[in-house]
Amino acid sequence: MLQLHVALPSGCREQLLVPKGSKVADLRSLAQQSLKKGLLRLVTADGQILHDPTSLQDAGLKDGDHITAVARVAKLTASARAFALWCGGDRILTWGDSDYGGDNFAVKDQLKGIQDVQSTRHAFAVILADGSVVTWGNPHCGGDCSQVKDQLRGVQKIHATNAAFCATLEDGSVVTWGSERYGGDCSAVKDQLREVQHVHATYAGFAATLTDGSVVSWGSQSYGPDCAAIQNQLPNVQQIHGTDLAYAASLDPAGLWSNPDNDGDTSKVQDYLNNVSQVYATHRAFAGILADGSVVTWGDPDYGGDSSSVQDRLKDVQKIHATFAAFSAILADGSVVAWGNPDYGGDSSKVQNQLHNVQQLKCTYAAFAAILANGFLVSWGNNRFGGESAVFQEQLSNL
Repeated sequence: MLQLHVALPSGCREQLLVPKGSKVADLRSLAQQSLKKGLLRLVTADGQILHDPTSLQDAGLKDGDHITAVARVAKLTASARAFALWCGGDRILTWGDSDYGGDNFAVKDQLKGIQDVQSTRHAFAVILADGSVVTWGNPHCGGDCSQVKDQLRGVQKIHATNAAFCATLEDGSVVTWGSERYGGDCSAVKDQLREVQHVHATYAGFAATLTDGSVVSWGSQSYGPDCAAIQNQLPNVQQIHGTDLAYAASLDPAGLWSNPDNDGDTSKVQDYLNNVSQVYATHRAFAGILADGSVVTWGDPDYGGDSSSVQDRLKDVQKIHATFAAFSAILADGSVVAWGNPDYGGDSSKVQNQLHNVQQLKCTYAAFAAILANGFLVSWGNNRFGGESAVFQEQLSNL
């Protein structure tokens, strides 16, 4: 038997006895029971993360070793017609349309040491502990990264358009794959993509901000402007935001530029734009959180560009999420306010009485799903796009 000392960062600790032939998963399960915590990540004294399939012997654990247990929460992400719920460790539960990533059976054995999950509207991508990537879903829309697999090393973060992924690497460069029409091919600007600070995606293109404050864009210019043509309007860009058709840029000093074409006309809300702290977008509308926690919207009203019907409820907003044509905001008290097209999740009235103490909120193309503090999941919006999760409720408790 091995005696191991497992402690939470708070100082709560337990001495655990486990057979020498045990796996990390066995130790994790025992630690979760003893510490009364779910979804623990185990880290050795020298900073090594312990992964479930590994045996304690192969992990180099010895009698008397000290291990830190870090509590993790489940992470929910979505494609257009499917959800993926990362339950911590190496467990991902998927549901929805299998053609959109609702079934990850083909890559299940590769999902070891999961660090993060992202999605296009047709596929999912997972970053593993060694900095490599695993994908599934529609192969033409990001579900197949085999052609760039050798380049996907040291991946720090993944971004997604409708049908392509862009990975930022630890050396400040990027790697793209998926549909060329949607930004999956950055070869035309590859030489410029050095020291990338941030990447933002529209419907069919990417825009990257560099350390010198300049912007490089690629993908279909039918869905967002060519940033090279408007570079003189974009001094000291801090962050790029975008609808499917237009860009907005946060500038330094504080300010916000929005492309006046398509749905980026901010003339009616110009007085508020110096106080915008975060910007979010549907297909044809923007929503900005102001310094006082209220919200300003612009763009097509049928896509969430008009929040007047819920404006008095939009107080102390913490974060906003967007489907194709609707927004949902999480407030400081853990409640949710939705607006925009009801067919795309803009009406949460049927589940509003359940939306308390919301911890996470994610969306597909036309539906929202929220994880609550009590461990339950609530969804609303178009049933064909994941708005109905009742059939999975038994599996979706204690998250």
